[in-house]
Amino acid sequence: MEYTYEQVAKMIDTSLLNPGLDDDALEEGCRTALKYNAASACVMPFYLKKCAEILAGSTVKASTTIGFPHGGHTTAVKVAEAQQALADGGEELDMVVNISKVLSGDWDYVRDDIKAVVDLVRDHGQKSKIIFENCYLNGDQKIKLCEICAELNPDWVKTSTGYAHGGATMEDLKLMIAHSPEHIQVKAAGGIRTLDALLEVMDLGVTRVGSTRTAEFCEQYKERIGK
Repeated sequence: MEYTYEQVAKMIDTSLLNPGLDDDALEEGCRTALKYNAASACVMPFYLKKCAEILAGSTVKASTTIGFPHGGHTTAVKVAEAQQALADGGEELDMVVNISKVLSGDWDYVRDDIKAVVDLVRDHGQKSKIIFENCYLNGDQKIKLCEICAELNPDWVKTSTGYAHGGATMEDLKLMIAHSPEHIQVKAAGGIRTLDALLEVMDLGVTRVGSTRTAEFCEQYKERIGK
């Protein structure tokens, strides 16, 4: 399929989560997201307030993570993180499920954990993404998480953090799309390393990709379409 530059740029959540990024690198990353009109800049929580200031007045969303990267925080801590993020100007919050509880089959805990954050974020008029970390899960567990999210209505379900041993795969993306209602979008994270890979998952119906390569992808696409 053919896409406009704007459609491709708005696929990208600029990922600024590497703990080796200093303040200058984080500011540069936010300004790169702004320059290319990406969907969002997703930063470490401590930098979110500054990120929101940099992006103010633009269509690029200020984003951060909750329970990152392993999902093992207590629900109360995840809620506190979300409250702080919302106070700091967060518009999209990416929350990691409790992976250990998923593997244990404690679905009531998993549901309540997700619901506490999703409901809070929605009540503040902002958006949530739920990270499964699929590389640790089997197919039945992935499907069950899709079903739980179908009940709770986050805005996205997301494959991965990008910090485990595996990221997004075509197989997982197809599964998540197949088992999610139309109003819940799917985000790919980890492993989308080329523009062609981004376009491939876009064709599949994925609506966001987490990437550290915003400038590279956007410049390549502008060149490809002669913009």
